[in-house]
Amino acid sequence: MTDPYLSIILPAHNEAQRLPETLVKVAQYLAGKDFESEIIIVENASVDSTLAIAEEFANRTPNCRVLNLSKAGKGNAVRNGILAARGQYRFIADVDLSMSIDQVDLFLPPLCDEYDIAIGSREAPGAVRLDEPIYRHLVGRVFNSLVRWLTLPQLQDTQCGFKCFTAAAAQALFPLQIMEGWTFDVEILAIAFKRGYRVVEVPIRWQYFPHSKIHIFRDSLHMAMDLIAIRRRLHKGEYDQKA
Repeated sequence: MTDPYLSIILPAHNEAQRLPETLVKVAQYLAGKDFESEIIIVENASVDSTLAIAEEFANRTPNCRVLNLSKAGKGNAVRNGILAARGQYRFIADVDLSMSIDQVDLFLPPLCDEYDIAIGSREAPGAVRLDEPIYRHLVGRVFNSLVRWLTLPQLQDTQCGFKCFTAAAAQALFPLQIMEGWTFDVEILAIAFKRGYRVVEVPIRWQYFPHSKIHIFRDSLHMAMDLIAIRRRLHKGEYDQKA
C-alpha cells in the first residue's frame, strides 16, 4: 500500500461532544483533495463515549484508524499518533478546530515548503485571534515569554495546537520526547532547533472556544516547571544521549 501524502492526527481525550462534528469536517476536507490521506484518532483514557464515537466513525471510513491508549496526557497521545502515522506530512490538530480545517492548506506545498516543522502561529504577522478573553491572552503571552527566555527565543507562539511535521522530522524527533503533558511541543521544538531542523511559523486565523482542556493557572505552573526541566536537559545533553 502506498503511504499517504497527509496524515491528520487528532488527540481526543473526553471529546464526545466535539468529536463527531470535527470528524465530519476533516473527512469532507480530505475528500476534496486529489492526494491520499489518513485520519488517526488517538483516544487516551477517556471516561466518556469518545472511544465508541471514534471506532464507529473509523468502521465506516476506510482511511481512518483509532489508537486506544490507557494513559492520559496530550504529549503521550501526540507521540503515539504521529509515530503511527504513515503520511509524508503529519499534521496535529486539536479537536475543537479553533483553526478551521481548510487552513491545513497553508502548511502544505506550494503555500508552505522547504521546512521540517511548520507550526500554527497566533502571533506571526497576518495572524488573527477571535473572541479570546483578555485574561487568557495575557496568561498565554506570559508563558510564551518564559518559553522564549528559557528555551526558544526564535518563536512567537509555541502552544497553538496545530503543527505539521515532515515524516523524516517526526520519525527522528518524537522518539526523543520525554514530556507527556501540555509542554511536549516546546520540548520537541527545542530539540529540533538544537539539531538544526528548519522550523517556520504559519500565521493562522484562530477562534477561541470555551471548555478548554487546560486549567489555565494550575497547568501554567506545571508547564513552567517543565520549561526549566527542558532547559536543564538541553544543557546536560540528555537529548543527545537518547539519540
